[in-house]
Amino acid sequence: MAGIDVSVSRELLPGLLGSPDGLAKLVETVLNQILEAQVTESLGAERHERSEERTGYRNGHRARTLYTRVGPVTLLVPQTREGSFSTEIFKRYQRSEQAFVLALMEMVVQGVSTRKVSAITEELCGASFSKSTVSALCAGLEPRVRAFNERRLEGDYPFVLVDAMFIQSRQEDRVLMRTVLIVSGVRSDGYREILGVRMGDAESFATWDETFRWLKGRGLKGVAFVISDQHGGLREAIGKHFHDATWQRCQVHLMRNILGSCSAKVRAEVAAAAKLVFQAADLPEARRRLAEFSERFARTAPKAVSCLEAGFEDAMAVMALPEKYRKRLRSTNMQERLNEEIRRRERVIRIFPNDESALRLIGALLAEQNEAWQERKYLDMDEFKQWAASRAAAGEGNNVVALAS
Repeated sequence: MAGIDVSVSRELLPGLLGSPDGLAKLVETVLNQILEAQVTESLGAERHERSEERTGYRNGHRARTLYTRVGPVTLLVPQTREGSFSTEIFKRYQRSEQAFVLALMEMVVQGVSTRKVSAITEELCGASFSKSTVSALCAGLEPRVRAFNERRLEGDYPFVLVDAMFIQSRQEDRVLMRTVLIVSGVRSDGYREILGVRMGDAESFATWDETFRWLKGRGLKGVAFVISDQHGGLREAIGKHFHDATWQRCQVHLMRNILGSCSAKVRAEVAAAAKLVFQAADLPEARRRLAEFSERFARTAPKAVSCLEAGFEDAMAVMALPEKYRKRLRSTNMQERLNEEIRRRERVIRIFPNDESALRLIGALLAEQNEAWQERKYLDMDEFKQWAASRAAAGEGNNVVALAS
């Protein structure tokens, strides 16, 4: 669309800075002018203009209230006789913004908020609200989040990354710790995708078993590598559902375990030496560096040595892949970044009013991140497909054979 000239009336100018709702009025004015410009471009003619390029006619307006961080704004959405006009403005009002505001609103409505939360909610919404308002917002947001989280998974996902985080959720008169299980994957075309999110009572075999069964029921297949932490229940569930896949133990989590097994006095030296092991160019070199590590710290950090030796083979499984894939697939850092984005909102809310509110906010955030991921390829998979073909020729791994075919 061409550039848009926006004008502000003289009546509005004095109140922009002095009035509490001045900024909201400015946003309202600008957005309404953008809507008019968009419908003009869509129809090919100004209002009442005679033009051979005209493709349709206006048919009044429809008022719609948009709740924003600067307060509620009333938009006059142009209508056309053919009903063909649509705008991206409401799509850009992100689902996560709605879910974030909604979670805070629920806290106030249910009587579990603090004065601080009330102030934040009023500032974000710019208007008072009731249970019916909350219900209306839920009705609009929940189906979209559910559709994202229950969509059919198409194609193969050679690389799957899994991780969990913990949040607090209110259950009647109690506050409980809840586990949020998040699974992402890299498709065979090299694009990342968030496969789904589930909530459970704990990070156990039962919760991961149910999560993986749910994902496979939605179409998850073609898994060649699963990257995760060492958690026993998770490891057992991976072995059950992806027995033809290779398990890659997250090197970052293993490093934390190693450093937690030695004294602060030698921690820096242990970290530097362990990093050299992980950064080896090939497996024989990694084993040579492991031997040096074990000999060097056998007396000063024996538990760290035992920890690295026990986790070495699983943490170095990624060495079987071509070198270009190792850096991004040796850890669950991609998942950790997702967790950080969720934590930014969770720190404000602290205690979710219920599980539904938590899943709504987290699901909305993940849906938006998933859309952003589709804009850029994460991995060039050509070399991987060649590698898979060579492995298939040697008869190594059913999933590798499938991916190479």
